[in-house]
Amino acid sequence: MGLNIFRKESLDRYLGADKLFVKTMNARDLMAIGIGTVIGTGIFILPGTIAAKQAGPGVPLSFLLSAIVCAFAAMCYAEFASALPVAGSAYSYGNVVFGEFFGWLLGWALILEYMLAVASVSTGWAAYFNSFIESFGLKIPHALSGPFDPAHGTYINIVAVVIVLLITVMLSRGLQSSVRVNNIAVVIKVAIILIFIVAGLFFIKPKNYHPFLPYHMSGVIHGATIGFFAYLGFDCVSSSAAEVKNPKRNMPLGIIGTLGIVTLLYMGVAVVLTGMVKYTRLDVANPVSYALQLVHQDWLAELLSIGALVGMFTMMVAMIYSSSRLIYAIGRDGLLPAFLGKLDKKSHSPQIALWIVAVIIATMGGLVSLDQLTSLVNIGTLFAFTLVSFGIIPLRRRKDIGNRGGFKVPLYPVIPILSGLLCLAMMTQLQLETYIGAGIWFSLGIIIYFTYGYWHSKLNDKQN
Repeated sequence: MGLNIFRKESLDRYLGADKLFVKTMNARDLMAIGIGTVIGTGIFILPGTIAAKQAGPGVPLSFLLSAIVCAFAAMCYAEFASALPVAGSAYSYGNVVFGEFFGWLLGWALILEYMLAVASVSTGWAAYFNSFIESFGLKIPHALSGPFDPAHGTYINIVAVVIVLLITVMLSRGLQSSVRVNNIAVVIKVAIILIFIVAGLFFIKPKNYHPFLPYHMSGVIHGATIGFFAYLGFDCVSSSAAEVKNPKRNMPLGIIGTLGIVTLLYMGVAVVLTGMVKYTRLDVANPVSYALQLVHQDWLAELLSIGALVGMFTMMVAMIYSSSRLIYAIGRDGLLPAFLGKLDKKSHSPQIALWIVAVIIATMGGLVSLDQLTSLVNIGTLFAFTLVSFGIIPLRRRKDIGNRGGFKVPLYPVIPILSGLLCLAMMTQLQLETYIGAGIWFSLGIIIYFTYGYWHSKLNDKQN
């Protein structure tokens, strides 16, 4: 009998396997996870750099266009999360509608996205933390302040390792307390951004908005392709589906609500920033802090550095949480060792998957220089977006999957097809090195699938 790599998982088996999860989250918790993931330090940097190089004062239009493209993909995720309220996000969706091989590729892409994203953010968090404590006269020893590089005297980035492990300890204690901490941190982060927007309004000079489109509409569109990557991460919300009360209602609210709030915040920062400072002067490392120093509001610049620390913290919480649910889902299906798919009887959470994820991320953040690898996050995400968008078509054809009363993408099949095509177009913006790195990663994944995953899959047991 030949290989059947397109054998499909059943929704009923997933619902049965995931029923031990405790359903505690509501739409507000989901939005906090989403906003926590999407808004990191980028909101204090990207509006300035896109204004200086691409869009001028028209930069809010760039973020609006990016959000519209993302909204198409978000609606596709919302329909899947409503119809398939199971752990594993796009990995599980792919297994059900495309078959196991495509599901595995999606899972393998998401492992790369989540783990690389957290590892790189942990090193960014460490850099902010180190400069923050230096203002109090404290200093991390040089040997413990960077990746393993004996030639330059660094052996481990100890702060990056410690923050990942501390977040993991918090998550291992239980989802409810972690969600509470995350919700508070997200409120603090959003409050700091709103303080900047309100305070900045008093320093706007209308002449800075002229000319509004110095690089014409083509500049706005080019800015939108860069701004698009600022929104990536809202898909993390769909990882929570097995732990959500009333997923048919709350999952779409969480996913689409995240995108709406994040868009307003990005556009608000962009409007204020380009009004405070002439766009030609914003091509600096940290444009928001630079603008505040120009108007002698140094106290707010200090507050923003706290906002950046909190922002990166919430992003790591959401991504480590999502990674553990993804690894659990792949272990649940037997494509990775089955012990990864076990839920702890006491906490009803995948403790083994959580700690394995944490050790891998902490090792990467502590020992490896990730500068060249972070662009791989984008290709993993776009690959998932593309298949989830096109996947709405086979999902609608499945009579065994009812989504009565759940969210459905409007203007079907136009929006799912348009979403998939736009995601493919965004892929063309990535560099050749990104494709080479992705090719190596996917080749490794295919080898693991055919040497281990296929033969240990729960579907293989059923087939025999």
